[in-house]
Amino acid sequence: MKPRVLSGIQPSGNLHIGNYLGALKNWVRLQHDYDCIYCIVDLHAITAYQEPRELLSKIRETAALCLAAGIDPKTSAVMVQSAVPAHAELAWMLTCVTPMGWLSRMTQFKVKAEKQETVGDGIFQYPVLMAADILLYQAAIVPVGDDQSQHVELTRDVAQRFNSMYGETFVVPETKLPAVGARVMGLDDPLKKMSKSEQATGHAVALLDPPDVIRKKFMRATTDSNPCVDFSALGPGVENLLNIFQAFSEWPDQQMREHFSGMRYGDLKKQVAEMAISHLGPLQELCRQILAEPGYLDGVLHEGAERVSPIADSTVDLVKKRMGLYVGP
Repeated sequence: MKPRVLSGIQPSGNLHIGNYLGALKNWVRLQHDYDCIYCIVDLHAITAYQEPRELLSKIRETAALCLAAGIDPKTSAVMVQSAVPAHAELAWMLTCVTPMGWLSRMTQFKVKAEKQETVGDGIFQYPVLMAADILLYQAAIVPVGDDQSQHVELTRDVAQRFNSMYGETFVVPETKLPAVGARVMGLDDPLKKMSKSEQATGHAVALLDPPDVIRKKFMRATTDSNPCVDFSALGPGVENLLNIFQAFSEWPDQQMREHFSGMRYGDLKKQVAEMAISHLGPLQELCRQILAEPGYLDGVLHEGAERVSPIADSTVDLVKKRMGLYVGP
C-alpha cells in the first residue's frame, strides 16, 4: 500500500507562480508514488473575511488550476474541505486536547494577529484545524513549505498527546518531508516569500495573468546595482529571477551558468518572462476549458469528497469511541 499524502491550498487571493513552482508541480510528481489527497481548504480561508460570491468563485478557480497543472483526478482525490463535515468535527475534538500554550506559540498566529484590529478565534485555532485535516486521513507525509512546518510539528504533538491519553489512534505524520520545489520570492521584495495576501501590484505573477501583464511585472522586478549577472555575487533579486527561470525550465546548474553569466539584467528579465509565459499559456487555456464545463468540475470535486469520506468518517468514529462519545448503534 502506498503511503498517504495530504496537502491543501487556500482558495483566497490569486494563485501565483510561487504556488505553482513551490507546490503544484510537486503535487503532480507525488501523485505517481503516493496515495494523494489534495484539498481546497476553504474552512481555513474564512479565518479572515471573504466576500461569499468571490470565495465560491475562487474555490472553483483553485480546483480548476490544480487540474490544469496536471493533477489527475483518477489518480488523486481532489476535494473541497467543507464538503467533508468530518474536518470540522474532528477539529473540535482535537481542540479539546490541545493546550492553549501550544497555540499561542504559533508564529503565523502572531504575524496575522498583528495585522488585524479584531482577531477571530479561527486564526488562533487554525493549526488545530490543519492538524485535523492531516490526522483525519491518517496521512503519513505532509508536503509543505517552511512557513507551515511549525504547524506540522504541532500536528505531531497533538497526535502523540491524543494517543497517550486515549490509546493508539492516529498515524503520526513524518517530519522528513518530500522536497517542495522552488521557493519563489516577491518580485518587488526578494527578501519576502511571494504571497497571495500581498496587495502590491508588482509583487506576484498570478497564474492567470495575461502575457503583457507578466512581462510588465518581470521588467519591474527588483535587481541590484551590478550591470549584469555575476554568479559569484548574486543579489537576492537576481537570484530570485534565476531561480524562477530554472524552476520552469528545469535546466541544470551548469547550463544556467553558461547561458546567463554576463547577461544584462534587462535581457535576463525578458527571458524569465518569456519562459514563464510559455509554461503558463497551456495551463491558462486548460483552466479556461475546465471552468467552461462546470458539470465536469463539480463531478471531480464530488467524486473526490465521496472517495475520501469513508476514511474521514472511520477516523471520526474511532476518535469518538476512544473519547467515550456516543456513536450510535
